[in-house]
Amino acid sequence: MTSSPAPPPSYRVVVADSAEDLARRTAQTIGSALDLVLAQRDRAQIALAGGGTPRAAYCHLAQQHLPWGRVDVLLGDERWVPADDPSSNARMVRETLMAAEPGSHACLHAVPTDLPTPEQGAQAYAELLHHLCGGEPPALDLVLLGLGDDGHTASLFPGTAAPLVVDRYVTLGEGKGLPRVTLTAPTLSAARQVIFLVSGSGKVEALRRLLDPLEAPERTPAKLVRPSGEVLILADRAAAAGLEP
Repeated sequence: MTSSPAPPPSYRVVVADSAEDLARRTAQTIGSALDLVLAQRDRAQIALAGGGTPRAAYCHLAQQHLPWGRVDVLLGDERWVPADDPSSNARMVRETLMAAEPGSHACLHAVPTDLPTPEQGAQAYAELLHHLCGGEPPALDLVLLGLGDDGHTASLFPGTAAPLVVDRYVTLGEGKGLPRVTLTAPTLSAARQVIFLVSGSGKVEALRRLLDPLEAPERTPAKLVRPSGEVLILADRAAAAGLEP
């Protein structure tokens, strides 16, 4: 797989009044997107973000009345830890989206961190992604991404090799001392809908950089996510405090 740089996307920022409002808006946005996809096709494929920010959103999402049995849930990235480790993104999704009806009927496809090496895990996840979505690169229906205070998204950290990988669907990342498996920038960019979920005053500078057309992707790898359509940014007031009114 090879990819030439796509033009920068257009961004639309929606600011929520509170953390609870942000969680509800996120769940409703994802639910509406899935509803549209499932009205047209038998199955939908989405990739969700890990970390602490989306937990509440996933709890709300679990209550959305959708045919969850027709939804394949993947992860944008995963730490190379056992499935029951507290830092596992898959565990977090199981404890939120899949902990209650009707979201518990979704089909979660976790990164196989029980394989001998992260390299094998990345290869297996790439094969799974291609099997589920097809395409070159595979096109997910929706990707929900976080934004780190250093400008990373998924496990595409500045100063590491992962953001530069364009010939694979999935690659290895390194962040905060842990090896990780992550979707690559071309795979994230191939998604039909991309949403960034940004919360907290610590993200003010990162969000400003993401929206700055002159910002270098080398410093802010989140800018490498360049889908053909509009990128929706759901932010709370604390994160959006540095934006022009």
